[in-house]
Amino acid sequence: MTLLILYALLSIGISFLCSVLEAALLSVTPTYIKIKTKEGKSYAKTLAKFKQDIDKPLIAILSLNTIAHTVGAILVGVQAEKTFGDGSNAVGIVSTIMTILILVLSEIIPKTIGAKYWKRLGNFTAKILTFILIPLRYTGILWVLMLFTKLIGGSTHANQMSKEEFITLTEAAEKEGVFEKNESKFIKNLMVYKSILAKDVMTPFSVAVTAEENTSIEEFYRQHKNLKFSRIPIFKDRPNNITGFILKDDFLEEIINNNGGQALATIKRDLLITQSETPIPHLFDFFLEKRAHLAVVTDEFGNTVGVITMEDVIETLLGLEIMDESDSIADMQHLARRNWERRAKQLGIISHPEEKKEETSTDLDEKSKD
Repeated sequence: MTLLILYALLSIGISFLCSVLEAALLSVTPTYIKIKTKEGKSYAKTLAKFKQDIDKPLIAILSLNTIAHTVGAILVGVQAEKTFGDGSNAVGIVSTIMTILILVLSEIIPKTIGAKYWKRLGNFTAKILTFILIPLRYTGILWVLMLFTKLIGGSTHANQMSKEEFITLTEAAEKEGVFEKNESKFIKNLMVYKSILAKDVMTPFSVAVTAEENTSIEEFYRQHKNLKFSRIPIFKDRPNNITGFILKDDFLEEIINNNGGQALATIKRDLLITQSETPIPHLFDFFLEKRAHLAVVTDEFGNTVGVITMEDVIETLLGLEIMDESDSIADMQHLARRNWERRAKQLGIISHPEEKKEETSTDLDEKSKD
C-alpha cells in the first residue's frame, strides 16, 4: 500500500511540476524579459533563449510529463494488483481515482498557478528547465525529438506582437487604469501613424485663406482685419499657382512701418511642396529638416489640392486639437471636409449622397475625433 501511494504521489508530483513550468514559460512576455534583463537578473537571459527557440523547453517538459504519466500509471496499476489481488475491482477503482487526481492535481491546478504567478516563477522556471534539458541534450533524445518537430511543422519560434495586439493591450490597460485616456489615445495613434497620408489631414485648398501676391499689404489688411491664421499662402495669376506664403506678423509690421502700399510679394517667403501621398512621419521629418511649418499639398498631376501645417501633423500624432489663442473653431479639418462635401453635392460630384454618407460623414468624423 505504501508503494502504491508513493508511486501515485511521485507521478502526480512530476506531472504537477511540468504543468507549472509549461504554463509559466508560455505566459512570460518579451516585455517582462527586457525589464528583468535591464535589472541585471541573470535568469532573464535564460528565459529569453527559451522563448526564442521554444521547441526545446516544451519538448523537455512534455517528454518528462509523458514519462511521469505512463510509468506512473503502470507502476500504480501493478502495485494495485499486488495489493488488492487480480480479481478485485480495486484496480479499476484505483485507476479511476488516479485519472481524476492527474486531471485535477497535475493539469488544472498547476496550469492555473503557472499562468497566474508566472512573474514570481520566472527564476524558478529558468533554473528547473535548464536542469531538465541537461540529460535530454547529452543523451541525444532532444536532438531526435527536435528532428521530428522540424520535419512535421518546422521550428516554433516565439511570435512577435502585432500592432493590433498591442492596441488591444493598450485598451485593456486603459480600462484597468494603467494608462490615462489621453495616453492610450497617443499610443494607439502612434501605432497607425505611418499609414496616415498628407491628404488625410490636410486642409482642402478650396477652403484655405489665400491672397494674390500683387495685392497691396494695406488692401489685404483691410480685407482681413480679423485674420485667424498666422501663415497665408499667396498665388500669382491663378489661385492654384502658389508662389510662397506670408507671415501675419510680417505684414502687420509693414503696416506699422507705413509700408502698406507695397505688394505682398515683397514679404513673401518660400513655401514647401509635398505630395498628397506623403506619409505623415516623412512629412514631419521634412518639416524639421527645413525648419518649416507650412507646405502646399499637390496631387500626382502637380495640382494644388490643399495645405498642411506642422500643427496638423502633431495633432494627428497626439490625437487632439492644438488650439491657438486666436482659434475660433475647434476642428478646422472637420469644417473643411464638411464644406467640401456640401459643394461636391451641389456640383454633382457625389451623385448619390446616401451611398457616400458613411464615407464622408461617419468615417471623416471619426478621423476628426481621433
